This record gives sequence, C-alpha cells and structure tokens, in this order.
Amino acid sequence: MKQITSLQNPFIKSLVLLQEKAKARKQTGTFLIEGQREITLAIKGGYEVEMILFYPEICSETEAKKLSRHAELIEINKEVFEKLAYRDTTEGVIGIAKSKSLLLSDLKLSENPLILIAEAPEKPGNIGALLRTADAANLDAVIIANPKGDLFNPNVVRSSVGCLFTNQIATGTTQEIITFLKDNKINFYCATLQNSTSYHTQDYTLPTALVVGTEATGLTQEWRDAATQNIIIPMQGEIDSMNVSVAAAILIFEAKRQRNFN
Repeated sequence: MKQITSLQNPFIKSLVLLQEKAKARKQTGTFLIEGQREITLAIKGGYEVEMILFYPEICSETEAKKLSRHAELIEINKEVFEKLAYRDTTEGVIGIAKSKSLLLSDLKLSENPLILIAEAPEKPGNIGALLRTADAANLDAVIIANPKGDLFNPNVVRSSVGCLFTNQIATGTTQEIITFLKDNKINFYCATLQNSTSYHTQDYTLPTALVVGTEATGLTQEWRDAATQNIIIPMQGEIDSMNVSVAAAILIFEAKRQRNFN
C-alpha cells in the first residue's frame, strides 16, 4: 500500500490546493471530505470516493477499508494529516471524492414536493445549518439561488456534518429557479418583510417551496414579485429578523406539521 510522509509530495500539495481553492475543486471536479461519518454519508448519498488517506495512529487500516471497498487507500503520517485536516478534532481519515452535478434538471422530486430555496447565502455556517434542517425534515431538495461560493468548500462540508450528502441539492439563477418552479406547478412562499402575511395562515400541503434570503438584505425584488405569497414570521421583540437557518426551520416545520410530518 502507498505511503506518503512528505509535505513536499506533489500529490499532497495538490490536495492542499483542493482544500483551499474553489478554482482547484472546479478544475478537477473533486473535493475533500474529512471524517468517517461524513465519508460514510457521502458514499450512501451516491458520491464516488476515489481515495482515502488515513493516519494509522487515529484510524486503523482496517477501519479505513471498512469505509469503502472501492477507494484506493493511502497511509499518511502525522505531519501530512495535520496539514490536510480542517478540524482540530477529527477521526484520522480524509476522503477525495468526485463532485456531483447541481443542475435543476437532475432533481428527482416526489409528487408533492417540499423544497427549501435560499437566495445567495454567503456564510458556510448558515449553508451548513440550512442543510442540517433540510435533512431533519427530509425535504425533497435544497436549491441555492445565485450562489456566492462553492458548496464543496470544506467549511460547508464540516458545518453541514455530512448533510451536504444527504440532501438533493441544485443551484441556479433566480430566474432559472422561478421558471423551474412554475413549470413544475410548485407554489413558492417568500419570507420577506414587504407585503407579507403571517406564515401560519398559508396552506403548504400542496407542492411547495419555501424561499429565504440573507439576513442583511433579504430577498430580491424578483422573488417578492413572483411569489405565490410573501410570508412573514411575526416578531415581538426589538429586531425585525432572525438567523436565516432559524427562520427556515420555523417555516419548514410548519409545513411538515400541516402535512402530518409526512
């Protein structure tokens, strides 16, 4: 089995670039996954894990082999592992996986879908939290409109605790997504302060998409004008907005309640 112990190894240098640069991830069509749970969820979610690097003092060869029978195993030392590891506490294993298509046309929806749409989320932590909520509710899909960054960023993988791999995800422009929703006869409700009605008064039992924007600027006018209905979460304190992942969770689980959590 191959062993790598030098930080000057060209392959290791390429992995550092893969970790740090969205351009490298896009050019190669690959990204890094850190952690046994995350790698397991990625494989379960249909991602192809090509290689697994393991540090034997934390993760044994036997444990690494159990993660995937098809991936090439590479043993690394402490120095290399610490260079590649993104987290302070981890499980001694890093996978190299192929990216998936994020096209709207690839989504496979149920007859009565429930979808979360987030417009231009910037913070990986917020994206990760949205994906965790979507997984908890077993949504049909998460769609990112006008993405600001790379969804295969290690921070997104980490903050989603593997839920990047458990959700169907697509990206597109606002207009592309609105057209997709209308073509598929999916009602969409936009969380916004302007011209809104209380979220709990709407019927989410039909094909539904819930749309949230950024905390700083909210949703763009294009979404607000096209919405089936603009909705608002009544606020009773001094502020007029809350964290986007919290707001999304409130809306999603109201829709799930109306659907008897089916």
